[in-house]
Amino acid sequence: MINVSPKSPTLRYARAEGFLKAGETTLDRVRSNSIPKGDVPGTARTAGIAAAKRTSDWIVFCHPIPLDWVEVEVQIVKYGLKVTAEVESVWKTGVEMEALTAVSAALLNAYDMLKPLDDNLEITGIKVAEKRGGKSQYRESFDIPLKTAVLVISDATYQGKRKDKSGETIKELLKTQPVNVAAYEILPDERELIRDRLQTLAKNDGYDLVITIGGTGFGPRDVTPEATAPILEKVAPGIAEVMRRYGSDRTPYAMLSREVAGTIGTTLIINLPGSVRGARESLEALLPGVLHIFPMLWGQGHGESQSGS
Repeated sequence: MINVSPKSPTLRYARAEGFLKAGETTLDRVRSNSIPKGDVPGTARTAGIAAAKRTSDWIVFCHPIPLDWVEVEVQIVKYGLKVTAEVESVWKTGVEMEALTAVSAALLNAYDMLKPLDDNLEITGIKVAEKRGGKSQYRESFDIPLKTAVLVISDATYQGKRKDKSGETIKELLKTQPVNVAAYEILPDERELIRDRLQTLAKNDGYDLVITIGGTGFGPRDVTPEATAPILEKVAPGIAEVMRRYGSDRTPYAMLSREVAGTIGTTLIINLPGSVRGARESLEALLPGVLHIFPMLWGQGHGESQSGS
């Protein structure tokens, strides 16, 4: 199985469909409900719903998914039966296999009920007709990549006593996003220095995104939030809430991280924790949805993104 633990639950939806070709005489008997084995549409619908809930039992690499809604519709159409299945769930992975399973099971049950009457039955056209959900649905694109700075805040790293791994991890993660890391710096845990550098990057150097790493705990030298919060023009509490909630699902220590986030003009500033794991997981929790802030900052509302600054 694929490890989906880094993913966050999102609303997932899939619709699948398929057909059972049958002769007109057979379809007339389905309409009149005179099939010896009983109600074909009703039985097929019930079988499809039941099968969707047990998809992982026989699709080897499927994860067991808590399904919120399954609906199966069986229609008598020209030349046969059309089965449509819809599935919805708030979970970490898609539900297209559940929708396909529902359609397949419904068609197989209909086939079984009709095969004594029709030697020319044929199951065909099983496919996913629509699917939605997952982080990929919320990806932004920009004509010009976002000008981005990564600031590692650490006395030990600044003094050369410790090699930076967190900053390198974040830079690597950002390679999959529509950003350009134009600045990568290591600063000591000095409140005024951090504050001044953030203001310069935002107001003078035209950076779209500034990410700090480290200095968000309760150590005597942890001052990154204190340097950041006073200069923010608009605070984005939801960003910090998402990071801490995501982290708390993985370690109770996440409650002790004091990240803040917000904007100066059209620049977004985000504090990340200093550990490699904490920094990576926090940014994974935010991407790609957090980048939707830029169309809003540029006055485009919730419409499509056009370009960076």
